[in-house]
This record gives sequence, C-alpha cells and structure tokens, in this order.
Amino acid sequence: MPTSPEENPNPKIKLPAPAKKRRSSLSDIWYNKDPQALKQLVLQMRAQSVSNSTTPPSEPDSDTQTLTLDDPESTRFSSLPPDYTALLSDELLLSVLSKVPEQQQHISNSLVCKRWCKLSGKLVRSIKLLDWEFLESGRLSYRFPGLIDVDLVRACVKSRRNSGIVMSHRLVSLHLDSSFVNGGFVRKDGFLGKEVVDGGVKVLVEGCANLRRMVLMNVSVEGLSYLGEKCETLQELELHFCDDFALKGLFGCRNLQIVKLVGCIDGLYNSMVSDIGLTILAQGCRRLLKLELVGCEGSYDGIKAIGQCCQMLEELVLCDHRMDGGWLSALSYCSNLKTLKLHCCKVLDSSPGLDEHLGSCSTLEELHLEQCQLRDKQGVRALFLVCETVRELVFRDCWGLDNTIFAAASVCRSLRFLSLEGCSLLTTEGLDSVVQSWTALERLRVVSCNNIKDSEITPELATLFSVLKELKWRPDSRSFLSSGLEGTGIGQKGGRSLRRK
Repeated sequence: MPTSPEENPNPKIKLPAPAKKRRSSLSDIWYNKDPQALKQLVLQMRAQSVSNSTTPPSEPDSDTQTLTLDDPESTRFSSLPPDYTALLSDELLLSVLSKVPEQQQHISNSLVCKRWCKLSGKLVRSIKLLDWEFLESGRLSYRFPGLIDVDLVRACVKSRRNSGIVMSHRLVSLHLDSSFVNGGFVRKDGFLGKEVVDGGVKVLVEGCANLRRMVLMNVSVEGLSYLGEKCETLQELELHFCDDFALKGLFGCRNLQIVKLVGCIDGLYNSMVSDIGLTILAQGCRRLLKLELVGCEGSYDGIKAIGQCCQMLEELVLCDHRMDGGWLSALSYCSNLKTLKLHCCKVLDSSPGLDEHLGSCSTLEELHLEQCQLRDKQGVRALFLVCETVRELVFRDCWGLDNTIFAAASVCRSLRFLSLEGCSLLTTEGLDSVVQSWTALERLRVVSCNNIKDSEITPELATLFSVLKELKWRPDSRSFLSSGLEGTGIGQKGGRSLRRK
C-alpha cells in the first residue's frame, strides 16, 4: 500500500521534524526586491505611526498615492527612489530629526524637501539675524516658529552684503559701509530707525511668543512695551544704542532676570545711559538677578536705586564705565550681591570719599578685575574696603598692579581663593607679604607673572604651598620653557633650530 511522504512507514524510526518557515525580515524583503511585501511593510509602518500619533498627519488619509503607492501619476517619477518618510507622521519624523547630534546637520536636512525644511525649522531655538527684510516679511517667524533666542543687532546696521569693512569688538562684530562712518563713529542714519525696529519687533513677537532672550538695538518705548506685553516668558534682554527714556518700556517686562545695557562702544556708537535710566530700570525690573552695564554713565544715585529696588540682584558687571566719583559707597545698598566684576575700567573711583562713608557688602563672595587700570591707589583701596568679605579674588591682565597696590588687598581676611594672571609688576616679595596674612587661603593660581621667581620663594611661603588644597604655579613662562629645553641645545646661540630646512 503506498504511503504519502508525510507518513512514516516504520513507526519505530523517528524522522526529523520539518523545519519551520522563517518569517521574512526587512533585509530579506529589500534584497529580494519583492514589491508586494515591501508595500505591505510600508503600509504597516504607516498604520502604526498614525495610530500612535496625537497630531494629524502631514497629508490626508484619502490620498491614494500615499496609502497604496499605485497612483498612475507616480509613474512619471519611476526613475526616482520612493520617499518612504512621507508615510510617517510629522510627530514621528520630528522626533527622529531631533535626535541628530550636530546642529549643522539640521541645515542639510532642511534641503531634502519642503516638508523636511519646515520640520527642521521647528528645531531651531537660537538665531542671529543678518537680513532685516527676512524679519519684516514674516518669513523668520514662519520658518522658525520655535525660536527662544534672537539677536537682531547685525540686521539693525545698514551695510551692503558684500561690504569688505568689518568692525570687530569684544561685544559685537559688524559689516559696515564707509558712507555711514563719520568722526570715528557710525552716523545715526547708519542704523535702522526706531520705528522700523519697533515694527520688526512686533512682527517677530506675533510669530514667536515664547521668546526667552532678545538682543535689540535702537528700540523705543513702544517696541519694548509691546515686547513685554506679548512675551511673558522673556527672561534675558540685551539692549544696544539705547537712551534713558527708552527704558520706560521695561515696566512691562515683569519677569526679566538678566539685563545688559550697552551705552557706548568706542568707534561704533555713543548713547547715554545715566542715573535717570538706571533708576527707571531699577523700578521696572525688580526681579533682576544679574545686571551688566557697558559704557554707561551714572553715579552714587543710580547704583543706590538699583540696590534698593532690585533686592534679588546677585551679580553686577561694570565694563568700561563712566561713573562719577563716589559710586563705590552705593554698593552697600546691594544687600544680596554675591559677585562683582569690573572689566576694562580706566578708573575704579576717582573720588571714593572717607573710609567711614564707604560701607561694606556683607554678602559679597567674588571679586573679578580684568584688564583694569589699577594705578589709582585711593580707588583700589576703597574697592577692597567695600569688598572686604570676598572669598575669591581674581586679577587678570590688570595694569599697574605692583606690590604697593596689591598690599591693599590684605584687608580681605576671609579670602580662600586667589588667581593672578598676567600681573607682570608683582614680585615674589609682594605676593609673600600679603598671602601670609590670609589664614583661610585654600587655593592659589599664579600664571604668567614674570617677576615672581621660583628662586625667591621663602621657606614660609613654601610651607604655605604644602598645605593648600589646590595650587597652580606657573609664574615665569620663560624660565619654565628654559627648564623644559635644558640639555636639548634649543634656544642657545649656535644651537639647534626648530625651523624646517
């Protein structure tokens, strides 16, 4: 009797079980070029994406080309590979694009197609505008609706795009046109008018209401008021070329925590921010945590108003200030000030007054002096008396800091960290005499101070170094280099040379 292949003629002999049919994987479908299986896989991905998405897809579900991939119109583009990302929802594709680690990759992604361009624009959070027309036309807010940080300074300067004149400053770098420069400064007609800037601010705010940081130039009261009314999330504001009365618009910016006022930049523009503007700022922004004044005028009254009104202020930065004499004594009104930074100041205080009238900042912890003129002994001494409670003292590239000037810092008895960099006039003797008086010193950093020599270190100073928690000692870069090259013959007359033949 014949038997079928599935039947075992001899039940005592066990036959091997038939192999299970393996499920086709994505690689099998792709390399076997099975169009039906590939279509089925794509439709399953589409259905899963739509079911998991909370936002509507970028294309309607009734589009037969998207769902079936069999539309006759697609035969015109049969030579191009199919766009399977069109089957994914905007939410899923946006999630994928957000995982791209490099920011430059977003620019490449935006060139793929219009849809990718729009989705990539939603991922951009910060931008520095160069073309004002791009803002006025509304394309900026439409192209980048998720912006939270916008810088408009470069776009507020009138210049040709192919201008070869570049003015670089520590704060800003601009392309200028020679026709707008006169007397060492850019003429007023070289900047956009206040009405134009206010109109651009309104267009931007209507499209990007979640701004957190703004950098503006030559804005008026109306522009700042509209900005504060519409952007309740605004926390940081930087204003260039702004006068006193324009600061009235800050009364609407209730949640500002960081403000930077740039009144004058040598060679670029000159505007006035005086005690009037500082008082208006203090009354309108009572939640300030950090205030930076660049090229601003003022006196005792302006700093006092800031200290009395902005009781949460923790950091004050003065850069190239034009303050009148006596402003240092007003720092005692800043009851919560923790950090004081002075940058590029030609004079600290021309007339500080009597010591008993200076007062003291009891909460101050850090004092930074960078690229400042410290030749005025009276002003430097008054500064250290006001800041006698500091725990961290930093000098960087300060002119005039010799042994006599540095000795005034001995009043800071609670100092724990000292940093000296680029102080070429200070000697080992001057450092030793002051450091020994700081019994709480824990960290010391000395870099590029060429008059401080290893050979002049006293036994007492060496003992102090041994108990410090942190020590960075590289005072004389030339002797450090010579010791490192000792025995190599480099740097000696008739010796080896590093130049290639």
